[in-house]
Amino acid sequence: MSTLEGAVPATAGHQARGGADPGLPSGGHPAQATAPDRATALLAAMTLEEKTAQLVGYWLDQNGVVAPMQGEMAAAQDGATLAEITRHGIGQFTRVYGTRPVEPDERAAWLWAEQRRLKRETRLGIPALVHEECLTGLAAWKAATFPTPLAWGASFDPELVERVAAVIGRSMRQLGVHQGLAPVLDVVRDPRWGRVDECIGEDPYLVGTVGTAYVRGLQGAGVDATLKHFLGYSASQAGRNHAPVHAGPRELADVFLPPFAMAIADGGARSVMNSYAEVDGVPVAADPALLTDLLRGTLGFDGTVVADYFSVAFLEVMHGAAADRGQAAAMALTAGIDVELPTGDAYLAPLVEQVRAGAVDEALVDRAVLRVLRQKERLGLLEPDVFEDDAPTGIDLDSPEHQSLARELAAESLVLLSNDGVLPLTADRATGGGPGTGSVAVIGPNAHRAEALQGCYSFANHVLATHPDLPLGFAIPTVLEALRGLLGDGVQHAPGTEVEGDDRSGIPAAVALAAGSDVAVVVVGDQAGLFGRGTVGEGNDTDSLELPGVQRELVEAVVATGTPTVVVLLTGRPYAIGWALDGPGPRPAAVVQAFFPGEGGGLAIADLLTGVTDPSGRLPVSLPRSAGAQPYTYLHPRLGGPSDVTATDSTPVRPFGFGLTYTSFAYEDLAVDGPVATDGTLAVSVTVRNTGSRPGSDVVQLYGHDVAASVTRPVAQLLGYARVRLDAGESACVHFAVPVQRFAFTDRAMRKVVEPGDVEVWVASHAAASTPGGPLDSGGIVAVGDAAARPPVPGSATPRATVAVHGPVHQVGAADPRLVTWTVD
Repeated sequence: MSTLEGAVPATAGHQARGGADPGLPSGGHPAQATAPDRATALLAAMTLEEKTAQLVGYWLDQNGVVAPMQGEMAAAQDGATLAEITRHGIGQFTRVYGTRPVEPDERAAWLWAEQRRLKRETRLGIPALVHEECLTGLAAWKAATFPTPLAWGASFDPELVERVAAVIGRSMRQLGVHQGLAPVLDVVRDPRWGRVDECIGEDPYLVGTVGTAYVRGLQGAGVDATLKHFLGYSASQAGRNHAPVHAGPRELADVFLPPFAMAIADGGARSVMNSYAEVDGVPVAADPALLTDLLRGTLGFDGTVVADYFSVAFLEVMHGAAADRGQAAAMALTAGIDVELPTGDAYLAPLVEQVRAGAVDEALVDRAVLRVLRQKERLGLLEPDVFEDDAPTGIDLDSPEHQSLARELAAESLVLLSNDGVLPLTADRATGGGPGTGSVAVIGPNAHRAEALQGCYSFANHVLATHPDLPLGFAIPTVLEALRGLLGDGVQHAPGTEVEGDDRSGIPAAVALAAGSDVAVVVVGDQAGLFGRGTVGEGNDTDSLELPGVQRELVEAVVATGTPTVVVLLTGRPYAIGWALDGPGPRPAAVVQAFFPGEGGGLAIADLLTGVTDPSGRLPVSLPRSAGAQPYTYLHPRLGGPSDVTATDSTPVRPFGFGLTYTSFAYEDLAVDGPVATDGTLAVSVTVRNTGSRPGSDVVQLYGHDVAASVTRPVAQLLGYARVRLDAGESACVHFAVPVQRFAFTDRAMRKVVEPGDVEVWVASHAAASTPGGPLDSGGIVAVGDAAARPPVPGSATPRATVAVHGPVHQVGAADPRLVTWTVD
């Protein structure tokens, strides 16, 4: 047999069933062996069928469609009792709480009883690991719904995201759930992709720091996090889900890999899920170079790799890389996928046949089983008293703590894109803070729909969409309800249009209401859903970045009344709304971007509009100019932006990191210590001053640029960031400690290195804010078209400081620091 990590002799898997087993510890029950020998003792005692049973999930309920090709792929489960299906044991239960609406108390009682049955009625007595989706909170009926990951990114607040993840994890652990299928660490490359809704942002460092915080919070509560989707999934061709990926190895290494590396090294992530995609013609699910060599060898990951739903079988039915399920199982297992989810389409009978035919070395099975058993051991599932207590009762999945954190994160994630002074609305015009509220018309298809506040992986849009007669099961005030709560019942409402479709019949009534009001708030955007059930979400890709349906017509008709109009966007992706921000005609007085802010989102939006809170979110993704300019990233080299060698313009309408406040901030006295060694740390300080008349929070963004390198480098790169709150007139000095490794890249020899040479460093309010003298102002590369005529994007920046990086080329290793730290005084 071949020598594999964690492998044991293949002969250990062929013990006879029944009676006293000489391979079992004293007492005849391997789950009662003493640590650290439980996992290895169990493996030695297993038959081949018992081994493969530990490598699969079982999906108890399959109502609706929550996974690609779910109906076609899950038919093999029908026609057998659960006791018969699990006679050899079972690795995981798939979405016990999250597939259909179930009462938490009742389902917990069922789960505790079922786990006890597995302990007592299967030969080895191993409970099942339970996994659930938890991207916007536990995806279960009556559970709190938090902001979508784009909102996490917009908050630029990893500490708050960690607190949110911790409260999610505590709910899951109370219910007997052990693994959460989150966070998504895919770096946004194309907003046309429907799953942008699930992503944190377009900058790898932002994704890595915020995603790692989520991992720490969830795992600190005792629930294993699952990093998704390894690797390169978000680079799918033309933004189409499951489409081929054409990223080169350098892009994979420098853009898509860093968030996973950070979550593993700094967050201790315990599980990873593969990408559905193929990269350069090789399906990720069958690629040992990615799932074993890179993930385990380079990154040092030692947890379990789980298959994205049906992705093992997809090697046959979608990729055509395997002739049948047995070959698919062999390819995936060899590549490094330990657990097949959500069911055992390939890792049960087809894999057993492959092993017994000699086509698959049983050592590969043993390797995966040992990883699974060690995970169960670490989670306490092999303890003798596990699930012997009473099931929990009186379960509250939307406690005051859930509600408070949901509202806090929603508030920090709202991005003010424009404001001519209409915001904040005030109770009395005499206050000077903005126009009085007077009579307020709340208009738009998303103004009074709770579903519009929630993302694709919320239970409401993921599951309850197929159960329309059931309530959400928790309080989630809409924008209309929240504004009425602050301003009274005089707030009037007209939907105007639907999210989708071309029905314009409601626009005249909405226009009439706006014309007779002092202020109009128009709430437009998306409906999240799955596979065609919505405008954004998994399987809901788009070839246009215009607002869905006739919503733009509604906004323009309301604006044309002359009533000051505030547009609120409830979306799961950034849309091309240059017409609302910089267009030549009448424009909204203010525009607020909300990325599915969850159950506290309506309240947070009302607070922001009325000045109870101040806007502090920043764009985690660039605001696109058009669909034709995609894919785009602010991390582009010189020729990736506008220039005199192309007639097209990819410049975003608003750049990464952009966001206005109700006050103003200035950056002064940038100080950068240098020169610095290629393996050193750069000290940067800047004074931030609140120059306005209101308190406010600023996201201080530190950018850098490698002036000349052996491969092309981005014109601007986020090095680090700090969230700072200051009273009116107050100032603070922010100190950054920047490992020079933040300038590292993969060189021509495919080594991650820091090269000597000059780098530029500056502090700015967004990625495009910089003083003259930067790299785009030299070298003959200039913008063309109407760029010069565009109104300037608001923003400020310090002058760029040039620092010499000296010494030999430094090859980056695992011991090198990755994180920029900061202090304030």
